[in-house]
Amino acid sequence: MQAAKSKSRRRFIMGGVAVTGALVVGWGVMPPRQRLNGTHPLPLAGDSVALNGWVGIGKDGSVTVAMPRSEMGQGVHTALPMLVAEELDVPLSAVRLVQAPIDKIFGNIAMLRDGLPFHPDDTGRLKSAVSWVVGKVARELGLIITGGSSSVKDAWEPMREAGGTARAMLVAAAAAEWSARAADCRTEAGHVVHADGRRLAYGALADKAVHAQPGEVRLKSPEEFKLIGHPQPRRDTPSKVNGTAIFGIDARPQGLVYAAVRMSPVIGGTVASVNSAAALKMPGVLKVVDFSSALTEKTGAGAGVAVIAKTYWQAKQAALALAVKWNDGPQAGLSSAAIYADFAAKLDKEDGFAYYKAGDMDAVEGKAAGVAKTVKAEYRAPYLAHAAMEPVNCTAQVKDGKVHVWAPTQSPGFAVDVAAKVGGVAAENVVLEVTMLGGGFGRRLDVDMVAQAVAIARQADGQPVQMIWSREDDTTHDVYRPAALARFSATLDAAGNVLGYDNKSASGSISHQFFKRNLGLPSGGPDKTTAEGEFDMQYHFANQRIRHVIVDSAVPLGYWRSVGHSHNAFFKESFIDELAHAAGKDSVAFRRELLAQHPRHLAVLNAAVAKAGAAPEGRAHGVALHQSFGTIVAQVAEVSVDGAEIRVHRVVCAIDCGLAVNPNIIAQQAESGVIFGLSAALFGAATIKDGKIEQSNFHDYPVVRLNQAPEVETIILPSTAHPEGMGEPAMPPIAPAVANAVFKLTGKRLRSLPLTL
Repeated sequence: MQAAKSKSRRRFIMGGVAVTGALVVGWGVMPPRQRLNGTHPLPLAGDSVALNGWVGIGKDGSVTVAMPRSEMGQGVHTALPMLVAEELDVPLSAVRLVQAPIDKIFGNIAMLRDGLPFHPDDTGRLKSAVSWVVGKVARELGLIITGGSSSVKDAWEPMREAGGTARAMLVAAAAAEWSARAADCRTEAGHVVHADGRRLAYGALADKAVHAQPGEVRLKSPEEFKLIGHPQPRRDTPSKVNGTAIFGIDARPQGLVYAAVRMSPVIGGTVASVNSAAALKMPGVLKVVDFSSALTEKTGAGAGVAVIAKTYWQAKQAALALAVKWNDGPQAGLSSAAIYADFAAKLDKEDGFAYYKAGDMDAVEGKAAGVAKTVKAEYRAPYLAHAAMEPVNCTAQVKDGKVHVWAPTQSPGFAVDVAAKVGGVAAENVVLEVTMLGGGFGRRLDVDMVAQAVAIARQADGQPVQMIWSREDDTTHDVYRPAALARFSATLDAAGNVLGYDNKSASGSISHQFFKRNLGLPSGGPDKTTAEGEFDMQYHFANQRIRHVIVDSAVPLGYWRSVGHSHNAFFKESFIDELAHAAGKDSVAFRRELLAQHPRHLAVLNAAVAKAGAAPEGRAHGVALHQSFGTIVAQVAEVSVDGAEIRVHRVVCAIDCGLAVNPNIIAQQAESGVIFGLSAALFGAATIKDGKIEQSNFHDYPVVRLNQAPEVETIILPSTAHPEGMGEPAMPPIAPAVANAVFKLTGKRLRSLPLTL
């Protein structure tokens, strides 16, 4: 039986496009809507004037830049203004950031485009056409979201265009002032300079530049960059060191009171009754409120009640004193074991959706001639909590027909929408202040905490209320990284060559839940995030099939750093090592053979291996290579084993992320990804018993401590290609790299996360 590349994915994509057929006819063939000027004014202070929707100039030469992405430690408050400063020709220190208004020009187009289920090697017309249409749809939706390692990728063109256009307008204004040709003028350090030496500061030209025509705007080439590509210090570091940085938990509006919550301990449970008499008698307690009706299904925040008090400590103690009876509901018997058993049963019975299929299915299924060996393996990964250092919190005030929210959110647009809905006002009557985030990792893409806080504030008689979850609330009421089960089978000939490769996995769907609870969209159809890292791998197998079975999840699911790549890289890279061993080949040499058609991937692998050198005595090197969010990462983990303890001493991380906007931040994100991923690889598991999450705090949901952290050496390969994502790609390879090293040391193949001997 012969099969060409699967048509199932094509039918799925074309079906989605057909639904928006009206967009494709006429509207769909028009150029995408511009992203330079919005419908909402740029918020400016003093005498500054806006030259477009992103950039304003003050008479003192200061530059105001709209910031549409949330700073959660990934460095966007440094990297994004660099793009504007480069094209505007101003020092980075001259740039002042303001929160971007909720305007469609700030929508994240790159993230939605990256959600398309295309293989990276696909360069066909269908991919180009669908990417074009999705980009236009994304522009119309204008979803302001920080996620998917997309901030720099998405901002690369519009923010440079904003800076370049503003510079051209200033040059035009200076040329008019001098009665000179614009071609005879250049810019440097916040000034327009004429060929004869005359110069005018941007501040002196700002008012006239507003009305100037920029003409043709030429953006700089990489050879002209003075900021981009050069290490720059983090702009947010001083405030985080001296304590002046404002996170969500630092909001202090006048008259602030506090709220602590009690939520159903069983997934999907509801409130049966509350006796608040004892709590209301406690010091500082103002009110007890039920917020359950504000929440949709399958949110992290379960049904429950809150205590409002003058201090958080008073609120928390009173919340603990509440006598609450719960209706446990249908999930009272839910367990991790039952969930994995369901996955296995579904994999036994269902074909799943084929994300990628190529070549001869007889070879894939072991029916072709020449098969000498079949290798099979089953892998599993658990649910994971986000465990951000700043626990879930939100501050809200409902007063005089308006809602004011202070929130550390990755989704400002969703936050405004839910605040308006729960607060009973129109969206234009919501004021949102986005603070810094003490860690996001995808948890703060959801806005259940905003709904909860606004529902509580509605009953606070106009006072602003800061709702704070305890660490236990946070761990037991997350939107979790899905658990997953994956099966692999490969056939080899007598020489150790792979004839066929088959992979089928099962898990819940994050996207089905996320878009239903945040956009009201019906769930259904394939979800690329379930199979990413499996179907879009770089290794060349002539005959392969990658499928996934979506299993409806009672557990609330959410985007977790690197999403499906977080576990699928472990599955895939571990099985590649298994195949190398079965073929009697060195794992690096085996990968090199499979990467012959991918020189960029091969270069990244070679760079990591060369830098790592030989493992010291008593230690072993494990290797993994993975591409996610457009970025290729190879890691070599240097590991030792002492009894049951797995210790990672050193990690060499080689990266090709396209053009490196700020090498400092890239290295920091590599280190962050390794540590975050290592925490999950060695310790991470949120398990379920009797419908409850069993873990509650860092004593039973540990993360890597300082004395357990390895040395991380980062290599950034030079490139002039379009910048790709960097917030997440260093995370997926670490678990398989460690597992592969453990196999060398012990002969034990660890196929379940977390890794335990």
